[in-house]
Amino acid sequence: MKIELPNQAYKYVTENSQECDSETAFVLTTQNEKYLDDAKAHNAHSIIKIADIAELFGVDKIKIIGITGTNGKTTTASAIYSFLLDLGYKAALQGTRGLFMNDEVVEGKSLTTPSVLNTYRHIYQAVEAGCEYFIMEVSSHAIVQKRIEGLDFELKILTNITQDHLDYHKTLGEYISVKNSFFQDESKKLINKDEEKASFNIKNAYTYGIENPATYRLMAYSLNDGSSGIIQHFQEIVPFTASLHGFFNLYNLMAAIAATHLITDKSLEEVADVVDNFAGVSGRMEQVCAAPNVIVDFAHTPDGMQQVLNALKEKELLVVFGAGGDRDRLKRPLMGRVAATLAKKVYITSDNPRHEDPDVIVEDILEGIEDRSNVVVELNRKKAIEMALDEQEGDEVVVILGKGDENYQIIYDEKLPFDDREVVRELLNI
Repeated sequence: MKIELPNQAYKYVTENSQECDSETAFVLTTQNEKYLDDAKAHNAHSIIKIADIAELFGVDKIKIIGITGTNGKTTTASAIYSFLLDLGYKAALQGTRGLFMNDEVVEGKSLTTPSVLNTYRHIYQAVEAGCEYFIMEVSSHAIVQKRIEGLDFELKILTNITQDHLDYHKTLGEYISVKNSFFQDESKKLINKDEEKASFNIKNAYTYGIENPATYRLMAYSLNDGSSGIIQHFQEIVPFTASLHGFFNLYNLMAAIAATHLITDKSLEEVADVVDNFAGVSGRMEQVCAAPNVIVDFAHTPDGMQQVLNALKEKELLVVFGAGGDRDRLKRPLMGRVAATLAKKVYITSDNPRHEDPDVIVEDILEGIEDRSNVVVELNRKKAIEMALDEQEGDEVVVILGKGDENYQIIYDEKLPFDDREVVRELLNI
């Protein structure tokens, strides 16, 4: 994709060597440096480093907030975005759900963290729209591949570190190291104090937590009818209420409240006052139907599943889930164990199998389940959901995990239309 930059010796910039020509400069990044010779062969106007054009994209004119962690990035980022807008600021949000600016959708879903030049383009759009803040999710892949090259963060946030992406990072130790590497500089950072695997530079570090003393500490909380709590920040003690359910969402809310307080001149009380306006994120603990009670969630890691199912532990649960193909195999038996431990009945099905044999994925999941008397395998995801709905009784909750608000299923290289929520509505005629 070419981007036009006015008043330069070149007319366009690109990170794709094949798009280079006499009017187009090649932006050299860690990701594309192996294509440098190809860019020259395409008669690139010039070769420039990403850091050298940061100013042209207005990167220095906006406050960038970066959020990383295994779970909670999307909800935390969306909450900060919501709080800022409600407090009267202009803001942009880039992440798994796409690009949003000042309460409008600008682009649909893409990578959690796009290529570095795409992020710069989004920042430029945000600056042009008058945004003061740019909130972005930062994936572990993006950290390794330096897709955040040249960005000066106003605040970096860590939600948590649990197992994921070991297909890419190979070991849990490497994955933990990558996440923590984001927090080794002296920039302002906000760390989950209850995350034992967190390692960070203490300079300009703030913390939030529930179990341990922290800069922002949740003194008390309730999970009845959504959630509510009392935050202590030094001598300040401030209450808040929210419509979000689940203990894990208390951490997401704490991170968002603390972050908003740190990056604005608003008082903690003013921030807490707008928390209840945030309705949550589509596909995250989303109730599709009340009777029968059906919940859809994006959880696709052992820890994510455990958090969601624990949030519903007062009920008997019928859990439908699978695991993505061509991804971390080591987490599959752990996911099976979590589901079998916390659910009354488990329906193992297909997720996004990609190029992998769905039967092999299921076998990996089953390895973590000793007692399979309450386990059903049905590879057709729609049929698995239908079975759970047919067998649901009384106050039992059907919980469909793994895809959240995704509206497709990836089989080989094809994205076929499939939305868990729409399937439920179709089956229940609602």
